[in-house]
Amino acid sequence: MKGPNPAERDKFPFMKSVGTIYPLASIALDSRLWLRQPCRVNGDDFSEAALVVLGHGTTQNANSAAPVYQHAAELRRRKIFAEVREAFWKQEPQIKKILSEISAPWVFIVPLFISEGYFSDEVIPRELGFAGRSSLVTRHSSLHYCRPVGTHDSMTRALLARAREIVEQFPFPHAPKPKDITLFVAGHGTEKNENSRQAIERQVGLIRALNLYAAVHAIFLEESPRIADYPALAQTKYVVMVPFFISDGLHTQEDIPVLLGEAKRVVEQRLATGQPAWRNPTEKNGKLVWYSPAIGSEPHIADVILERVREAAKNSSSLSSSSSQSKIKRSRAGTRTRRIAI
Repeated sequence: MKGPNPAERDKFPFMKSVGTIYPLASIALDSRLWLRQPCRVNGDDFSEAALVVLGHGTTQNANSAAPVYQHAAELRRRKIFAEVREAFWKQEPQIKKILSEISAPWVFIVPLFISEGYFSDEVIPRELGFAGRSSLVTRHSSLHYCRPVGTHDSMTRALLARAREIVEQFPFPHAPKPKDITLFVAGHGTEKNENSRQAIERQVGLIRALNLYAAVHAIFLEESPRIADYPALAQTKYVVMVPFFISDGLHTQEDIPVLLGEAKRVVEQRLATGQPAWRNPTEKNGKLVWYSPAIGSEPHIADVILERVREAAKNSSSLSSSSSQSKIKRSRAGTRTRRIAI
C-alpha cells in the first residue's frame, strides 16, 4: 500500500511521512509468525492535527469506556498528534463538547465501533453535521470523520490472536489443534441497519479462507444464527467463541456466558466476586468451550486507528486536488469564453 506522494505531503502538513499498514494478503499465513508482526505505521507526523477516539459509551457499565482510554493513552504516548482526546456518544465527555474545545486546524474523529452500523454510520454523523460527507469545515478546523476500526481488514489479525491466545492460556486438559476447533465470531446484530453484521461476516470469510480451523461461523445476539444455536452449528467437540465487541460490557460479561450455557445465577455470583464470568474451558451441551475477552482491548487496534486517520488524510488530499483541478478548468474555460467575446 503506497503512502501519500510528495505533492500531497506538501499540501497537507499532517500527512508528512505517514506510514502504512500492510494488507492481510501480504503477510505469511503461518499464524504463529504473522500474528506476531505488528501493524506498522512508521514515522508519522500529525503534529498539527488532533485525534478524537470516539466510543459509544454507556452509563450502565463503567468498563465499557476502557478501550477508548486504553488506545487514546497509547497514541498520546507516541506523541504523534498535537493532542489526543477521548469522547463518547452516550456518556461524558461527549463528542460535541470535546470538538468545541479543540482548536487544531485538522481534527480526525475515529469511531471505535465494530461496524458501519446504525450509530456510527447514521446517527452520529448526522448529529455532528456531516450530512453524508466525511469532511466538514468549521470556523476553526477541518473535521474528518473516519471509518470505524472494526471494518478494517487487519482486524482479522486481532481475532485470530484472541482465538489462539485463549486456548494457549487455558490448555486443560490439552490444547486442541485448530483443525479440531470450530471458531465462532460473536456479534450483536441488529435489524436497524443491515451493515451491522457485514463487518463480522467479512472477517469470518477472511478467516475461513485461511483454512486454519475446522469451521468458522458468524453468530449473533439479535439476529440469526443466534449464539445459543452454537451446539447445533459446531460439528467438532472443541469450540472457541470470540466476541467481536469493543468492550467487555453487559453483553460480553453477562448475556453471552448465559447463552453459552452457564446459569445466570452463577455468572452474577462470579462477577460480584471479581471472577471471570466464564471459566475456560467449560463443557456445555456436549462441547468444550473457550470464551475469549472482547476484541476491543487488543493492542493492535491503536495501529488500526492510525490507519483510519491516514486513509482520511489521503482522501482529503485527493478531494482537495480534484477541487483545485476543477477550479483551474473553470478558470481556463472562462478565459476562452472572454477571448471569444472579444
